[in-house]
Amino acid sequence: MFPRTILGNLEKWANKLHRKPLILRGARQVGKTTAIDLFSREFDQYLKLNLEKLPDRKLFEQNLSVKELLQAIRLHLNQPMLPGRILLFIDEIQNSPEAIHAMRYFYEEENPNLYVVSAGSLLETLIAKGNISFPVGRVEYQFMWPLSFSEFLRAEGLTEAYECFHATPIPGFAHEILLKEFRRYMFIGGMPEIVSRYIETDDITSLSPIYQSLLISFQDDVEKYARSGAAAGILRHAIKTLPFEAGKRIHFHGFGNSNYGSREMGEALRTLEKAMLLHLLYPTTATQLPLIPNRKRSPRLQFLDTGLLCSALGLQGGLFEAMELNAVYNGILAEHIVGQELLGISDGSSVPVFWVREKRQANAEVDFLLKYKSQVIPVEIKSGKPGILRSLHAFIEQSGARIAVRLYSGGFHVQEAITPVQRVRYTLYNLPLYMASRLPEYLG
Repeated sequence: MFPRTILGNLEKWANKLHRKPLILRGARQVGKTTAIDLFSREFDQYLKLNLEKLPDRKLFEQNLSVKELLQAIRLHLNQPMLPGRILLFIDEIQNSPEAIHAMRYFYEEENPNLYVVSAGSLLETLIAKGNISFPVGRVEYQFMWPLSFSEFLRAEGLTEAYECFHATPIPGFAHEILLKEFRRYMFIGGMPEIVSRYIETDDITSLSPIYQSLLISFQDDVEKYARSGAAAGILRHAIKTLPFEAGKRIHFHGFGNSNYGSREMGEALRTLEKAMLLHLLYPTTATQLPLIPNRKRSPRLQFLDTGLLCSALGLQGGLFEAMELNAVYNGILAEHIVGQELLGISDGSSVPVFWVREKRQANAEVDFLLKYKSQVIPVEIKSGKPGILRSLHAFIEQSGARIAVRLYSGGFHVQEAITPVQRVRYTLYNLPLYMASRLPEYLG
């Protein structure tokens, strides 16, 4: 039970004057239930229901008032009424439309001592199918992801490294240690069960069965909500194929060397995106805000967790090799883990985009575009000298941007640079790969 960043967000929610019931979103097995169990220590009473269990689910099928429902829950859990703050946690809420409907009444009741949190998977998929509908304006959302690098350091108990990571600027003497830990994080990933077992055993070879069981559990979970047997088969193929296509630009038609068409595979991948097992990162040709994704162009596939990707591809032996991180798996892993870190600091309402200029004999692609206040900051993940950042320079010359970021395996430094063609001057922030999640703070 590691401390998670989400706990701070939950505390902010609990301290709001006009607090709404909270729905915690996230893929299965990212630690939502454990996080709420930790959060419950701040309360005088903790009422916990799991709606995968029929007796818990039946409580919401009796058309009770909020007061009666709370009494029924206490009776069911054999917990007396206590003074003070009460946390009610409704887990796996997707199994009960009645429980989802009850969320509006928890809001309208406005009991200042009652704090209601629910969690579930595939909620957006069920909403899209019309099976459930959330009370608009009466609930709020928070999103949870696999462990970030910062959380990984805390889970390992590396207090000094964690504090150095959060220093601005990062101390030079900490760079090699943090780079070594980031390599470990990149190959192991951030799924809580995996991290826990690795810390317990310090043996990466013992993790393979857990990775496999996680992938199987994702498959079983998603298939329950497939509209037909054929759709379930397509989802099964997609999940098995995801690690092999992660980090690449994909086409829906024939995805994963299949005979599936664009329409059916697109539907399957969007279902998995709603389950938060993947994100489809679309390109933009814009150089100024707003950065509108072009959904007619092929997206880049961002998988849930880089550790799962590494396990499926048999890449974890690279943990012990002295390769530069940008070179592992042709640079795809470095780009993918940066995408994972950037998603981890997002509010879930948007995903990162990347920039493309697709011209005959003059293509260019910048790995990520970061919105910072009113500016668009290009972010490239490259080793080598700044002078060879051709795509970055193309963006700067077209956009007029005067700040850019390079993420690489070296240390932090800022330099004044110039593009080779139009001789445009700009400031280049050279940051270690492991600082991706702290980009907004450094730009600030």
